[in-house]
Amino acid sequence: MNPRALALAGVFQSAELVRQAAHHGAWSGYAATASLDSLFRLESDSVEAVYGQRDRLRLGLETLAEVLGGETDNTESLRHAVGLLQMQRKFLRDRSMVTEVGESLERIEQETRDLEEHPREERRAEEVADLYTRTLSHLTPRIVVNGSPRHLQDPRTVAWIRALLFAGLRSAVLWQQLGGGRFSLLFGRKRLLEDTRELLQG
Repeated sequence: MNPRALALAGVFQSAELVRQAAHHGAWSGYAATASLDSLFRLESDSVEAVYGQRDRLRLGLETLAEVLGGETDNTESLRHAVGLLQMQRKFLRDRSMVTEVGESLERIEQETRDLEEHPREERRAEEVADLYTRTLSHLTPRIVVNGSPRHLQDPRTVAWIRALLFAGLRSAVLWQQLGGGRFSLLFGRKRLLEDTRELLQG
């Protein structure tokens, strides 16, 4: 199993969920839960444990396989994913922001730990969205999300989009920590595609 492929699938899962939310005002709840939860699993023993189980990354693995294989038009999801990979480099250089994010995520996790599942998830999405506004939204270049004006004016949808972008950044940082980078994508594309397809079949 290639842990880098899993981390990159995490990036693409968030990117695709953002596209779904922006255009349809709805998104895969199962996949979104896995992505949001990954923000609060900072001390996991393995990459797979960050997301819970491998099947919780199916949307990301499918999207990544389609992009790497050039099978369908995933322009928007790819654009968001590239933006997240660029953002993580800027984020990791800002040590004060890294500290603030780590402390804030720990606080959010503690404050919401005892809530019922659905209220906990919604509260965490709102809190992470607020944290995104205070921190990541100031990094350049900013990620521009296009979609339906009606959905992009809905407070809950906007909060989830920001929370999902944050989750995508978490996966992008993980990808970088595992040795992923531009050269891995440019010259290791075939191997990544093979690994991704193998993970989908596993």
